[in-house]
Amino acid sequence: MKYVLVTGGVVSGLGKGVTASSIGVLLKACGLRVTAIKIDPYLNTDAGTLSPFEHGEVFVLDDGGEVNLDLGNYERFLDIKLTRDNNITTGKIYQFVINKERKGDYLGKTVQVVPHITNAIQEWIERVAKIPVDGNEGPADVCIIELGGTIGDIESMPFIEALGQFSYRVGPGNFCLVHVSLVPVLDAVGEQKTKPTQHSVRSLRGLGLMPNILACRSTKPLDENIKEKLSQFCHIPVANIITLNDVTNIWHIPLLLREQKAHEAFIKLLKLQGIAKEPMLEEWTIIARIYDISHDPVRIAMVGKYTGLSDSYISVLKALSHASIACHKKLVVDWVPSSDLEDSTKAEAPDLYRAAWRRLRGADGILVPGGFGDRGVEGKILAVKYARENNVPFLGICLGMQIAVIEFARSVMNLEDANSTEFDPDTTNPCVVFMPEGCKTHLGGTMRLGSRRTYFEVADSKAAKLYGNVSFVDERHRHRYEVNPYMITEFEKAGLAFVGKDETKRRMEIVELHTHPYFIGVQFHPEFKSRPGKPSALFSGLVGAACGQLELLLQNPSHCSTLTRRLTTSNGFSPTQSHPNGNSKDLQQAMASHPFNPTRTGMGIRRSPLRGCHTGTSAPMAMECMSDE
Repeated sequence: MKYVLVTGGVVSGLGKGVTASSIGVLLKACGLRVTAIKIDPYLNTDAGTLSPFEHGEVFVLDDGGEVNLDLGNYERFLDIKLTRDNNITTGKIYQFVINKERKGDYLGKTVQVVPHITNAIQEWIERVAKIPVDGNEGPADVCIIELGGTIGDIESMPFIEALGQFSYRVGPGNFCLVHVSLVPVLDAVGEQKTKPTQHSVRSLRGLGLMPNILACRSTKPLDENIKEKLSQFCHIPVANIITLNDVTNIWHIPLLLREQKAHEAFIKLLKLQGIAKEPMLEEWTIIARIYDISHDPVRIAMVGKYTGLSDSYISVLKALSHASIACHKKLVVDWVPSSDLEDSTKAEAPDLYRAAWRRLRGADGILVPGGFGDRGVEGKILAVKYARENNVPFLGICLGMQIAVIEFARSVMNLEDANSTEFDPDTTNPCVVFMPEGCKTHLGGTMRLGSRRTYFEVADSKAAKLYGNVSFVDERHRHRYEVNPYMITEFEKAGLAFVGKDETKRRMEIVELHTHPYFIGVQFHPEFKSRPGKPSALFSGLVGAACGQLELLLQNPSHCSTLTRRLTTSNGFSPTQSHPNGNSKDLQQAMASHPFNPTRTGMGIRRSPLRGCHTGTSAPMAMECMSDE
């Protein structure tokens, strides 16, 4: 087993997640099997109870693990399925050691950070690295390990000590350290400054870790004299100093690494000569180019309560982006804080109220994602009502589906106090109720989590057609409340169709309004299984309906995956397969019909500074978005 450790210095949010994922893509393109581990030094056992405003979304795995959003990044880039143990936290390690101490495994010993905690970390890494994550048997060839936080953080010290011991234990040729650092450009001076990186590397070396490769974040490529200066002061060969400059989209990052021959550095450091192949990355090149040359916009209004931090919905954003690329559209996300749509905002802040409704009415499609708590719920109900009454394409996810059911009960069935018992325990028309197997006293890890099977009840439904007319789908869940099974008959008599249910046929999974062009709500989270080139069927449906391509999608579900992963098993990629969220199609065949086929026009990859991620008016820099996707 070869190990690649990715650390970060100077500031947080540099993009360690996408750097680690892109390294994995590059090594996978070399014909190697890759797995990934994320280390989060916080004391929480998992990410399930963390605020989205602090840490972004909680990503859910097939096994029900609630993990850091970077694991979603690994899964999307590497097309793998990770486990909850691939996310290591301080809480998990200490809980593991304390449980062993209580059992008497350390009988007679004084349990200490060194060696017991550090040994537990090393054992955990070795054990998890051997778990197959790509559908094949046997362990991977390379394990990418990302250490969260910034070098010097006090909470990460046990992990740094453990990784220092680990690098010595596995020996030279089996361990490589990539340090991601910042090389800023001061406006007043106009030159790239190396001192922050020098100090960061010095701190890292003082803690017992010596970086082999330096990945430098900057607004533009590093000058040669800057590389030579960093080489001299950081004791790293110039060939091992890589520039991670701003690019137009994150799919350029693996290409950026390949252009700088980063794979040759990894092959040499990890002694993979004669095993690794030359990486091609044609499919990444095409996806990146299509993103760059797509100018026809499709506007999606994202109506939620965490709109102040786009990381809170990062998987939803990526799923929309995957679908937009497949439809050759430029995604524009208009953020609509749901509370701004409510009458109380109209009275207190009329400008915010008018702006929110202007964005909602100007959208080609409306999406209401998941969430918890009653803040902004009435605004979401108003958004769903607007979509339903004005035939605007709508997709509701988790809470978004429950909101759609509540709105239908109020507006169509005239049940004025219809609500969820989450928001109004005393409602006389509880459309959404607490699941009987749920727990109200312990919140961590007690929801209905992970991959669950949904059976299609109506073969002629839009959802079934988008999924390729299969009899069932497996999607990931994260919820405590469900549609009241005792009200289903009333809903269906009124025209609301529950086209997907669980194996008991008592838990509603997919709801549709057949009289609407595209009105679908799902209890699960389809965004978690969307991949570049293999977008989620339901997100493809929303984007397709928003840009006039829905009929094509319904007639030919394989159009949901017009940009599939390339075919060349000799270059480290899987053969074309059907995906749970859409059927695959040969990449070259899909591209042939595109009027701006980049392989035909010979268009080059732009290296201009990032204008943004096309996610609304704020448009954060894409390499800052790197930490999310």
